[in-house]
Order: sequence, then C-alpha cells, then structure tokens
Amino acid sequence: MRAIAGAIFIIGFMLSGVLSDYKEAERIPTELRVALEAIYDDAASFSAEQHGDEVASLRVVLLEILKAIRRGLDHEGGHSDLRPALAAIDDLSPRFHSLERLGMPANFVVRLRGLRDNLRRGALRIYYIQAIEFVPSIHILVQTLVGAVLFLLLFLKTEGSPESAMIFGFVAYMFVYALHLVSVLEEPFRKGHGSMDDVSLFLLREFEEKLLKRAGIPDERKRQAEDER
Repeated sequence: MRAIAGAIFIIGFMLSGVLSDYKEAERIPTELRVALEAIYDDAASFSAEQHGDEVASLRVVLLEILKAIRRGLDHEGGHSDLRPALAAIDDLSPRFHSLERLGMPANFVVRLRGLRDNLRRGALRIYYIQAIEFVPSIHILVQTLVGAVLFLLLFLKTEGSPESAMIFGFVAYMFVYALHLVSVLEEPFRKGHGSMDDVSLFLLREFEEKLLKRAGIPDERKRQAEDER
C-alpha cells in the first residue's frame, strides 16, 4: 500500500505541473485573437480613406499567420511545428514600416509592434509547450512505478471475493488512465485528433473567416463543400 501511495503522490505532482501549462494554453488563443484583431483594426482605421493596398497586404500576412498556426498544430506539422508561423509574424515588421512611412502616428506604430510581440510570445509559448516534455526523468519514474505497482497487484493474495477484484481493477484503471491523462495534457494543441481535451482554436478560425469575408474570398471549407455538391 505504501508503494501505491507513493506512486499516487508522484503522479499528482506531475499532473499539477502539466495542468498549469494546460491552463495557460487555454488562454493563449484568446490573447492571439485579441492581438490579431487589434492589429487589423488599427491598420484599417488608419487606411480607411486611402492606402487600401497596405491593408490588403497586411490582411494577407495575418491570414498566413493563421494558416501557419493551423498547419503547424495539425498532423502534417507534428502538432508542434510553429516555425512557419513565427516567420509569418516576422513579416509584419515591413508592413508596420510601410504604414509609418505613409504617416501613421508614432504611438500607433509602437502599439502595433507591441501587439506583434504579443503574437510572437503566444506562438513561442505554444511551440514550447508542444515540443518539450515536462521533466523527462519524472516520466521514466512514473512509468516504472506504475508498471511495478501493477506487477505487484498480480501477486497479492486476496480472498477471491468480487469486492477485492473490483478494488484491484479500479486501482489498475486509475494508474493507467493517469498516464494517458498526462500524455494528453502535455500536448494541449493536437488539431485533428478530435479529443475532448484538446484546446480549441475556434477563435482563430472565426477570425480567419472574418478576414476572408472582408476580402471577398469565400471560406476554404465552404468552397470545398460547394465543389463536392
């Protein structure tokens, strides 16, 4: 029983660390959406009566950022390849410089650069959470303990009652599911798996649809549906 209690304590420690990253991951899509909306709205308000080409160019970069995030977190990007997204965020700097040359006030340019930094920070945080395993040594320890506990349960002498079998089954289920839960929470962005535990990117998807609508471009999913018809 002491071995079981020790294993539960170590698993709880690991879950607490992984859960903190998961909670942070749930906030990141909102922060990215706010930064993207603010960048587009500030540029659009400045160019309301002129410089329409600059707004169109900025819209293309924003769409590329959203597309790169979606692809990087999908199967084709291994759920962790955000380097194209970071490169697309870097492409915002020349657009801000163009707006500054066209007469955008300095305080607006400073604000845009701060929002770009927020985008970069969010993308880097997602990149780090998805790519790095939480304390690999603890993973090895926990997997070893779980295997040892399950092995010990097989050799424990019981009265053969259904109650004893249910207790051992519950303990085994708890340990195995805890390992599964750790693996799921360690990668909160796993687009394409359809898991209930994945952090949703619907806010970014809705903003992408909004940009496509303003540009007069039909949504890719709608185009595919129309083609199928």
